[in-house]
Amino acid sequence: MSQDYNALKMRKNAFRVTKRRGITAIRIRVPGGHITGELLGQVQYIADTFGNGEVHITSRQGFEILGIPFDKMDEVNKAVQPLIDKLDINQDVRGEGYTSAGTRNVSACIGNRVCPYACYETTGFAERIEKSIFPDDLHFKIALTGCPNDCAKVRMHDFGIMGMTEPQLDKDRCVGCGACEKYCRNKSVQAIKMVNGKPERDPDKCIGCGVCVVYCPMRAWTRSKEKYYKLTLLGRTGKRNPRLGEDFIKWADEDSIIKIIKNTYSYVEKYIDPNAPARKEHIGYIVDRTGFNVFKDWVMDGVKLPEKAIVYTPMYWSGIHYDKTHTQRI
Repeated sequence: MSQDYNALKMRKNAFRVTKRRGITAIRIRVPGGHITGELLGQVQYIADTFGNGEVHITSRQGFEILGIPFDKMDEVNKAVQPLIDKLDINQDVRGEGYTSAGTRNVSACIGNRVCPYACYETTGFAERIEKSIFPDDLHFKIALTGCPNDCAKVRMHDFGIMGMTEPQLDKDRCVGCGACEKYCRNKSVQAIKMVNGKPERDPDKCIGCGVCVVYCPMRAWTRSKEKYYKLTLLGRTGKRNPRLGEDFIKWADEDSIIKIIKNTYSYVEKYIDPNAPARKEHIGYIVDRTGFNVFKDWVMDGVKLPEKAIVYTPMYWSGIHYDKTHTQRI
């Protein structure tokens, strides 16, 4: 295979252009960051057989298998098929590896299968989002975290999804010990106060973190059966204008979040810079160009939020702004 293999084709096929001529690396998608030991063995097989035996765990919870010669790419594409099958990743054609790589791996914290603070099972939701958006070449970054602790740093992504719960109090189990008030004050936002020896939760102040549930010794506080989420928008890193995502919706549901994300793909298709290399442009730059209201009209089309959902608008982002002459903070 030519040493001048088409770089755009390589990237679309999830192979990286590296500093060594004729050598590449492949990125393995792991939606939600959860993988079995059996599949780790397949990663090792590919690394040992086709690469240099080295694997890098990426910041997006995937694997990058290093040291693959260009002429081994077709064989590697066939060797990753068991990973694609077992992780149930959408694929245009079997045996040809990943048929797009613009939309990054959907990452997530470990969720409530392990963490007592997490309000939901993050991997399942990450996999559901993955099925609805991949494969696609547009540059999207999505991350999930089980609670507002934000261990997954979701505010640094185009879409950040934080687990929430609406705490339910069983007054018959409550002994008025004040543990919920203490820990809500010390570890959260002080949304609980004691009134006549019993806790009262301020629903407007509550961020749905579930700290009261975790620390109640009598299990008087429980998580709601309904799953809720906070959706943050348009965080980003990068060389120009890095910034944190801002709150967009509080008490959202899964269906609405997926609809908003899918609507954003249509919005980007309409307004992306036609000269953007490899169709790669941060969504935030497009929103800056069209204005937030245009973006909101597109993404909220057909969305049916729960009655308790709160939509924040208008939205403004702060951060570091670079121009040609100086750096200014806005």
